[in-house]
Amino acid sequence: MAPPLTRRTLLQSAILAAAVPGIGGAAASTASAAYTATALPPPVGWALQPFPLDTVRLGAGVFAAKRQLMLDHARGYDVNRLLQVFRANAGLSTLGAVAPGGWEGLDGEANGNLRGHYTGHFLTMLSQAYAGSGEQVYADRIGTMVGALTEVREALRRDPAVLSVAGRFGRAAEHVRGSHRYVDLPAGVLGGAAEVTLAAWVKPTHDGNWARVLDFGNDTTRYLYLVARNGNGVPRFAVTTSGPGAEQGLDGTAALPLNQWSHLAVTIGGGTGTLYVNGTVVARNTAMSLTPAALGTLAHHWLGRSHYASDPVFAGVLGGFDAWSRALAADEITGLQGARVPGDLVSYAFDETSGSAFADSSGRGLTATLRRTWGAPSHPGFLAAYPETQFIQLESMTGSDYTRVWAPYYTAHKILRGLLDAHLATDDARALDLAAGMADWMYSRLSKLPEATLQRMWGLFSSGEFGGIVEAIVDLHALTGKAEHLALARLFDLDRLIDACAANTDVLDGLHANQHIPIFTGYVRLYDATGEERYLTAAKNFWDMVVPHRMYGIGGTSTGEFWKARDVIAGTISATTAETCCAYNLLKLSRTLFFHDQHPKYMEYYERALLNQVLGSRQDRADAEKPLVTYFIGLTPGHVRDYTPKQGTTCCEGTGMESATKYQDSVYFKAADGSALYVNLYSPTTLNWAEKGVTVTQSTDFPREQGTTLTVRGRTASFSLRLRVPSWATAGFRVTVNGRQVSGTPTPGSYFPVSRTWRDGDTVRVSAPFRLRVEKALDDPSLQTLFLGPVNLVARNPSTSYLEFGLYRNAALSGDLLPSLTPVSGKPLHFTLDGTGFAPFFEGTEDPTHAYVRRAEPRVVFGNSDSGVPNPPKADGTTLLDEVWAGAPFSGKGALVTRVRGVVDAWVAGGLLGQADGEKVVSTARGATFVP
Repeated sequence: MAPPLTRRTLLQSAILAAAVPGIGGAAASTASAAYTATALPPPVGWALQPFPLDTVRLGAGVFAAKRQLMLDHARGYDVNRLLQVFRANAGLSTLGAVAPGGWEGLDGEANGNLRGHYTGHFLTMLSQAYAGSGEQVYADRIGTMVGALTEVREALRRDPAVLSVAGRFGRAAEHVRGSHRYVDLPAGVLGGAAEVTLAAWVKPTHDGNWARVLDFGNDTTRYLYLVARNGNGVPRFAVTTSGPGAEQGLDGTAALPLNQWSHLAVTIGGGTGTLYVNGTVVARNTAMSLTPAALGTLAHHWLGRSHYASDPVFAGVLGGFDAWSRALAADEITGLQGARVPGDLVSYAFDETSGSAFADSSGRGLTATLRRTWGAPSHPGFLAAYPETQFIQLESMTGSDYTRVWAPYYTAHKILRGLLDAHLATDDARALDLAAGMADWMYSRLSKLPEATLQRMWGLFSSGEFGGIVEAIVDLHALTGKAEHLALARLFDLDRLIDACAANTDVLDGLHANQHIPIFTGYVRLYDATGEERYLTAAKNFWDMVVPHRMYGIGGTSTGEFWKARDVIAGTISATTAETCCAYNLLKLSRTLFFHDQHPKYMEYYERALLNQVLGSRQDRADAEKPLVTYFIGLTPGHVRDYTPKQGTTCCEGTGMESATKYQDSVYFKAADGSALYVNLYSPTTLNWAEKGVTVTQSTDFPREQGTTLTVRGRTASFSLRLRVPSWATAGFRVTVNGRQVSGTPTPGSYFPVSRTWRDGDTVRVSAPFRLRVEKALDDPSLQTLFLGPVNLVARNPSTSYLEFGLYRNAALSGDLLPSLTPVSGKPLHFTLDGTGFAPFFEGTEDPTHAYVRRAEPRVVFGNSDSGVPNPPKADGTTLLDEVWAGAPFSGKGALVTRVRGVVDAWVAGGLLGQADGEKVVSTARGATFVP
């Protein structure tokens, strides 16, 4: 291991020289028509290595069925809708596409401040879909998106150019909503006129109030403006020298229609102001004493932009603007409806088809300029679906406000990750160029900031969230070798969190869960790149603080997106538990830690969360428009899952798209030296292990089948097949090779090695019978969730109160509680108990479910024989039946009766049970019939 590198060393080395020439500054290349995958080099410190997704094929089963639903969504959704917000931000044609809405729309939560993130998720989904299926349609869609994003970045690098469209007369200039563009007129436009006529052809495309058609002024004190919609939704003209309270105004009577041409005109003369719409007078003010001359010299003359920062930029088409130095008569205004008549103060037809300059045909030569409200990117690598403003504002924020700044580096991460995955899946050099450019841009911003500023930024809730960007940047560095990229990854160190977790100090209470989980996957990758132990130590300790101390039975974590105190489970159950993103990110962290430390607990968690929460977060129906993934999974009684959460295009729908196209990514790992193959999950898959020249195929309907068959084909090869023995496999774990049992004793919660020279056709059969067991909430043992093997079973019942069930009534001698339930014929993993159905959590239905039930064993019952004796508890809540069955498994009925006698005698001696009742209990046990 190389000696640890300090942040100072990395920054200095980045400033002095890069290891390779900058990819971000290279000319973009053209994508190849023949798509081939590339791969990240595995870190030298990994004891295990994953297999590329395209080497593990998913066979028919519960995972493939879920994946197909998402593949259909990936194939059917119009990617131009995702690209709309990027094209709009760059001032490019959006090709008539409608933005997805929700978090990806300007009308969504927090004004769409997260837009662009979903495109990154979608790129990753497409990349995984292509790798996992080999279908060309996904590679082609990647190529379309990467090509469009390349055009977007190129447009952002240039001065804004007119987007020319058909106009009322000839051509016109479109200002797409989200482009933040306006027309800047030169000083002296009004020429100090005592009278004036202002006229404009407009085609509004959005109904936002207070978007300016024009705003001439100095600030919010001295100005005149014309809007298509005021606060009441009608046109308004106003002029003032003393702020909004002193405005002299004209208000229309009806809203302008959207997507239709309207002519607005204002005349001021002789103390009278008149507002016209389409040649008709709609307002007149005979007390309008203010004129342009009264305003004096003004600093700004804008079309489409307001002096009030909170007002929207005009969205629509400008078909012409003219100003005259007199108040035109009504018949002259009428004449403007049918023909262009240039104003004598200024006249813009907006008929240019390129460039950013608009000619003035008034004869005064006052050329106007198309500009962005936010100027231009600070670096040519900038790529986003919104201006750089959020990144700039974050640097000075001292408190979180997601309506102003919503996790810009989080969104940057999604885009960066999507581009990296696109490159890895298709070897498209353009995608790598875009990704490297983004990193170069981020480094140019963040490397200039003081350390204290960075720590403050990353400590801000929501606004400072940066997702898994560290992992993505370290992956990028593995491809580019640029020292700046590794230095950039170190700039996201959140020292107080790293230091606390490295010291194993639990500081998670009150933290936003999903803001912090992916940070640690990045820190493990920083350990890989730098050798700094605190990163790995912190990540391991952090994982242990979450699992099991803040984990629900399905593998999820968080309530209302936040963590509460350690070991409080029942006390945090709500309708907003288990944010789906958290499970996605804990899976990534678990597998990354497992590459370093082969402790089975990481893959135990992986199976739990993947098979239950992640699989169950996707609804079992097709939809081309929506991914149908939960945001929260409420664990309250009778909860119905919401597969179309919030306003749509949320973070959890994004990670849900990714999860559903990589179900097979952790089924198999290989030892770095090729000496072993780890089988972590039991799933119908085929692995192509090219280095060994073999394929390994799992044939199984797991988890509907309680085992699997692995067949080795190809060349003769020597390696150890390491089979995970799940901790739930207490009913036995039997392994045979070619029909002969393998010697050794598999231990639940470990890996069982089968080492041999494998030959073509060798067959391994794994049998892992399921038992029904319960897991108790850490803070309330009576609140329990049921598992059959790895499968979480939920009660389906509309009641909104916890259901009460007893499970000991027909418990088997093995300790298995399953005989107390009645199987449903023809429906694997479905049962009934006391008239209530139980089904796998992973089924994506809209049934009201109970993930937790209240355990109630009021009387002592054995083999469905009721003793009539109350089941007494101890002070800690442990009942007599709990203590009896804690001795399972029993070799036979006699062993059980002996256990009952011993427990009864102890409880009678302790005054917890009467002698007569005790004898009834023993007698009932002797007379009962038990399932083996």
